[in-house]
Amino acid sequence: MTTTTQLIRARRFLPLFVTQLLGAFNDNLFKNAMVLFVVYGVYNSETAEARFSALASGIFVIPFFLLSALAGQMADMRDKSRIIRIVKFCEIVIMLVGGTGLALAWQGIALHAVAIPLMLLALFAMGIHSTFFGPIKYAILPQHLKEGEVLSGTGLVEAGTYIAVLAGTIVAGWISVDTAAAMVVVIAAVGYLAGRQVPPAPPQGEPEPIDYHVIRSSINLVRTTMQDRRVYLAICSISFFWAIGTVLFVHFPPLAKNMLHASKEVASLFLVMFSVGVAIGSVAINALLKGTVSARWSPLSVIGMGLFLLAFQEVCASWPPHGGPEALMNVATFVVQPLAIPLLLTLLGIAVCGGMFVVPLYAFLTTFVDKSQTARTIAANNIVNSGAMVVGAIATGLMSLLGLAVVTQLMVVALCCVASAWLGHLLYRAERAAKRP
Repeated sequence: MTTTTQLIRARRFLPLFVTQLLGAFNDNLFKNAMVLFVVYGVYNSETAEARFSALASGIFVIPFFLLSALAGQMADMRDKSRIIRIVKFCEIVIMLVGGTGLALAWQGIALHAVAIPLMLLALFAMGIHSTFFGPIKYAILPQHLKEGEVLSGTGLVEAGTYIAVLAGTIVAGWISVDTAAAMVVVIAAVGYLAGRQVPPAPPQGEPEPIDYHVIRSSINLVRTTMQDRRVYLAICSISFFWAIGTVLFVHFPPLAKNMLHASKEVASLFLVMFSVGVAIGSVAINALLKGTVSARWSPLSVIGMGLFLLAFQEVCASWPPHGGPEALMNVATFVVQPLAIPLLLTLLGIAVCGGMFVVPLYAFLTTFVDKSQTARTIAANNIVNSGAMVVGAIATGLMSLLGLAVVTQLMVVALCCVASAWLGHLLYRAERAAKRP
């Protein structure tokens, strides 16, 4: 029986895995249902669509920047399973608000005055929900799993997350908004029931006082965590990855509609391919490393990501003209286009390389620090990541305002992969230096 099979059947892992799976599914179902509805049903301007998509991304990650330090402290100082139960109950309330916004939007009632603000409020609240759940889902792994199982567990969590992203994205692109409004509430309730089955995970070590000053605690947490060079380089590398991912996710719906003249189902298909690719990469890197936590493949993986990005940009730039907005292609029409398969394959390549790049880095953060510090280490990572994602969203908005074409912006992102590869190389050097006697 493989380690993966053993883990997926064990109570010390399965309830957490299911809880995370449902949370990621619900998060993406709601977020994509909202963004696709607004992009395809409200705006008719590429700039306005990109601006709204960037705004939604920014609103979601702001809580990570502000509250991750508090979330990390609480996860290390309190029973993690109890926090999971509280957070998942809050998700039910949040989705009642978000579902109301979706239902009003579907009916066209007070669209700009009430419906869209309610949806954005729920998105912000889901950011808070994810801020407090995020440190736990990684920090609990070394507490419940054996040393040789941590990389496999991390890979399963990452793969499961992106499978859930895939499912949520597919469903959001194919069901009506009113159906999505009901589904998000039901899934939140099921997630709460799954979260109640997570085994106890009490604090490791002596409890310390919690600093509730979010600015001071954030600065102190990042400063303290970054003192370890390997952790510093891992966090910087992950942050580059998420900044790049933010730019891509912001552009997928407007790119599908305006450049490729494709429907929202095709935009959903792009997100699906990306999610499948990251899941494949997450599993593949675990097989390559044979359970050993190492950044050996990180530089090569991110270089591959950059090359696939350039290829994706070139295919987009070569896409032949199509009919106007009134003739948007559905999935069946899109996939028979001459360049459709190369486009989807290059997108898949970007995501596979991205998954191979980022999974060992998360494993670094949970295995090279004391177990009593793991949640705070993940929280520090979330602070820096969210800052990078906000920068990515702002940069996307600014490039759009300056009139840079989407394909040009993709080229800029591809060039940024060089910096990320250099960070991965430095991390591998630091890893090897630490192993020398």
